[in-house]
Amino acid sequence: MWSPVDHPNAWRAVWQYSTARAARDEKTLNAQEARARAVVDGGTPPKSTRFVKTTAQGRSLDTASLERARSLSGLKGYVTNAPVTLMDPGEVIAKYHDLWHVEQSFRMSKTDLRARPIFHRTKDSIEAHLTIVFAALAVSRLVQERTGLAIGNVVKKLRPLRSATIAINGTRHTFPPQVEPEIREILDRISGR
Repeated sequence: MWSPVDHPNAWRAVWQYSTARAARDEKTLNAQEARARAVVDGGTPPKSTRFVKTTAQGRSLDTASLERARSLSGLKGYVTNAPVTLMDPGEVIAKYHDLWHVEQSFRMSKTDLRARPIFHRTKDSIEAHLTIVFAALAVSRLVQERTGLAIGNVVKKLRPLRSATIAINGTRHTFPPQVEPEIREILDRISGR
């Protein structure tokens, strides 16, 4: 770790050990070692296989790299520029593990919100488009939170609701949609009732 006073723009690494990760890493390393041995022995066509060292004399198993990889088994590193005074190591790891929410939001924004690539040229148009997409994302997150359903399910259930306004002989008649009890419950939860 670096002192934020001496190095204000410095990065720091936080390491976490996991037994489950160590078991996965060992399994992966064993498979990679077997593949490397097959390439070295000539049983498999040569590819850019990990742990194979190619020299003028031929191919050999890179045991130093393999041992180094085994010594790091189970460790995962997180790099951040947030100083320790701002975010302790446990919080850095927790924030990283929460990134799936951001990734889920971007997947959702591309599909359910139809936030497709934008072809605006002016800064104002781009900012307006992104503001609308993020406002829709915020509303959809609120709907998900209140209903307990994925936004795609809510849209699918509410899409059939239609109302109609008909003008006959100068008079206007409005016909509200037929709302089933299940849909009424979703609408009540969305409105906060």
